[in-house]
Amino acid sequence: MRPLSPRDPTPNTQDLNWPLATGNWQLMLHIGIVACSAEGAALCYRTICVEGAELLGAYSHPEVSMHGHNFADYVKCIDARDWAGVAELMLSSAEKLAKVGADFLIAPVNTVHQAFDLVEHRSPRPWLHIAVEVANEARRHGYKRLGVLGTRSLMDGPVYRETLKAAGIEHRVPGGEQRERIHRIIFDELVHGNFQPGTRAYFSELIRAQKEEGCDAVVLGCTEIPLLLTPEQSPLPMLDSTRILARAALRKAIDG
Repeated sequence: MRPLSPRDPTPNTQDLNWPLATGNWQLMLHIGIVACSAEGAALCYRTICVEGAELLGAYSHPEVSMHGHNFADYVKCIDARDWAGVAELMLSSAEKLAKVGADFLIAPVNTVHQAFDLVEHRSPRPWLHIAVEVANEARRHGYKRLGVLGTRSLMDGPVYRETLKAAGIEHRVPGGEQRERIHRIIFDELVHGNFQPGTRAYFSELIRAQKEEGCDAVVLGCTEIPLLLTPEQSPLPMLDSTRILARAALRKAIDG
């Protein structure tokens, strides 16, 4: 945070939530969003703005900047499992966001976090990790076994497997054919904002099967799935990774 200037309102020392109570955006951290898919990035941005106003007062939210490379470049790297290429795209966005004043960064897409270890130590700004924030939320609720839904590489890869294991939480993913179908739905439908009733029913059945495996909540590990399903349509409590990350960023921006 920058120091106060003479133009800033004088803080009320009795108010422990200042600048929360004043809504003074100049005293909050600047959030940088590294965008990948349009739907996930838009939901994250909207959550920060809408819920920021609920905390800070009408129309108020922290400063937010967003940069996104051509999503086709990300898809090409992901399909080739070229995580170094994904990392370079993320770092390029990070550099641009740092130059416009972002204090910390988030990427509202789970799959690219498979490149996180290649990004974090080279980044000009610190990051919040989406799976870590989801694990923190799961622990707050006391969940012991989570179903995980997302892209093929997300369900096959280490992002949630290792993060949840470190948090002492078990996880389950669908079988191989189901993982392939989910992956295709995400890239053929959801990232384009195409949400079909049949797809909604399919995801509901997937979650029901995870409930039968003893899962007590499900991670929506693709940032578009929350736009497909409402909590009322899910057989399990939903851990909406997009909104969880947005809320974590909002807390960090306000608390410093």
